[in-house]
Amino acid sequence: MLHIRTYLTAISLFVGASLLAVEEKTLTLAGSTTVLPIAQRVAEEFMELHPDVNISVRGGGSGVGIAALIDGVVDIANASRPMKDEELKLARERGVNPVPTIIANDGIAIIVHPENPIDEISLDQLKAIYTGGISRWSELGGTNRPIVVISRDVASGTFEVFKKLVLEGENVRPDAIRLASNKAVAVTVAKTPDAIGYVGLGFLSPEVKPLKVDGVSPTPENVISGKYKIVRPLYMYTNGEPKGLAKEFIQFILSDEGQNLIKELGFVPVRLPK
Repeated sequence: MLHIRTYLTAISLFVGASLLAVEEKTLTLAGSTTVLPIAQRVAEEFMELHPDVNISVRGGGSGVGIAALIDGVVDIANASRPMKDEELKLARERGVNPVPTIIANDGIAIIVHPENPIDEISLDQLKAIYTGGISRWSELGGTNRPIVVISRDVASGTFEVFKKLVLEGENVRPDAIRLASNKAVAVTVAKTPDAIGYVGLGFLSPEVKPLKVDGVSPTPENVISGKYKIVRPLYMYTNGEPKGLAKEFIQFILSDEGQNLIKELGFVPVRLPK
């Protein structure tokens, strides 16, 4: 009987260790829709190199990802803005120690429909459009049609940065259409001739036209040089310093291979890959 118990105990320990190993091979990320294509692409490459690893990546917005990290339901929160004071306070109250890693840089591009005759805009004009001071394209030298203002929702880190850098803290006009992702903004602007919106550099395509802002085009080169002014870092937050699989994943993003993937996606590497 003793031998049977010993055998069953050994099996139980083996199964428990196996389940733990499976847990350690699983990584969950959520948050910023700006960081989403980076996280997805890097996750695909990482899983190709490590077939025993399963990485789940979701969007939802920076606020959603940060809340999920505080609640302990994700390993990494993707964010296109720094955490707010109230988020940090809540995290500490729950015993969570959010640590940011900057994995890329980005410019926020102002986009219009390709048929729009406007090619550039000033920061002052942009602020006036989004706060209600300018309502028709004719006020900017375009057609005599109303401007369809496309913005992001309040969970968006892109919105928080845009509000700080462009609107200088003022509220977006009440008739603005608020959308949940960079992709949704890009698709809506592409289908709406009188629309204006803003997206991360990785979401530019021939289907939309990026405007020069104060005479400067939204390009990675102009973000690096500092000429383009609507810029922000992109973060991955972990509970404490990255460790285990999360550390390996973030180290891969910061490697030459990871930074080259970021560059291919149209974002700006945090360092120049070899």
